[in-house]
Amino acid sequence: MEQEHRDMREQEIVQRIRKRDEQALRELIDLHGGLLKAVVYRHLPGSVQDREECLDDVLLAVWNHIESFDLERNSFKQWIAAVAKYRAIDYQRRWIKERERRTGEELDVERINDRDTVNATAISAAKDVLSQLPEDERKLFERYYIEGVPAKEIARDMDVRESWIHNKLSRGRKKLKRLWTAGKEVHGE
Repeated sequence: MEQEHRDMREQEIVQRIRKRDEQALRELIDLHGGLLKAVVYRHLPGSVQDREECLDDVLLAVWNHIESFDLERNSFKQWIAAVAKYRAIDYQRRWIKERERRTGEELDVERINDRDTVNATAISAAKDVLSQLPEDERKLFERYYIEGVPAKEIARDMDVRESWIHNKLSRGRKKLKRLWTAGKEVHGE
């Protein structure tokens, strides 16, 4: 029943955007803003400012290209997720071109410092969450997710199968999700 209600709400939002009702964009953000943000953040590394600008551009693209949405081909949710993904990829390409253009020029110290601050904050937050795991699981997560060591190499170092590493990581993610959800409920979020 809830999915049916959501589908009807999406159809209503699409119709209202086609009629240029700006309030419909606000409702789109309420309904799928989290999805759009997750897609953009997944595909666009960099500063929060770049990501927020990309999100604004996603909404503008939905507004300007709503006529290309076809319910027969995709659900509205799938369509806006694809719009977000490709906008984020476009932003990343622009950022890479800009970085290449700057090669040889003076370093942009402010941007480097911003990125370092964001990275340090993210690593600190990740370590806080990981501290809730037993030491052996925490070390596995740190090696795989923070240090970027491939599962095959970790398996070789531990003298176990690679599938065992993936299983441990999967179980650990589920455990972290439960801990995270329980923590949010405790804090009233």
